[in-house]
Amino acid sequence: MTARIELAGLRIAGHVRRWTAVGFSASGDRIGLGGIELEFGADGKGIIGWTLRNAHASEDVDGLPTATANGRGPDQIPSHHPNGAVGIDHVVVTTPDFDRTADALTAAGMPLRRITDAGSFRQGFRRLGPAILELVEVPGAAPGPARFWGLVVIVEDLAALSERLGPQLGEAHPAVQPGRQIATLAASAGLGTRVAFMDPER
Repeated sequence: MTARIELAGLRIAGHVRRWTAVGFSASGDRIGLGGIELEFGADGKGIIGWTLRNAHASEDVDGLPTATANGRGPDQIPSHHPNGAVGIDHVVVTTPDFDRTADALTAAGMPLRRITDAGSFRQGFRRLGPAILELVEVPGAAPGPARFWGLVVIVEDLAALSERLGPQLGEAHPAVQPGRQIATLAASAGLGTRVAFMDPER
């Protein structure tokens, strides 16, 4: 039986100190989040690539730079964070051509398991081990590859995080997931990556 593909890591541009300033613990230029390794220091902006465990090959998936990993990640990366982060709920990828990107994901061994029609755009979902891949259609966007848009981090106590970060964290509001709250980190935090925080699934 073929092992399912899982998200093992994300490569993120910028310096890790921006993330430690908002309450993440780091080991060198790495942060561990619920079995997913965030690696910092690359050039560019935002999420610039992902590492997949049990993937067929190391190649781009519709323009998403992809590396592969075998086995579990290193245990020495801190997984306890002062801001209460315990994992990644989902990683968001946007595309101007939903069908093309969905076909590329399927060819890479990651077929979407659920597709919803939001009226003016579609969303597709697939669980990749500890996190969910959310593919979002961007109608009218210029032709081009799929792109990493941002990520949503799970925290133990969203209200406590709001007190910790103050105006850097937007007001919490109901998430699409029933019974959960979500709040967006302001660009002024300087992470260079779109990040939101969500309370745990009950």
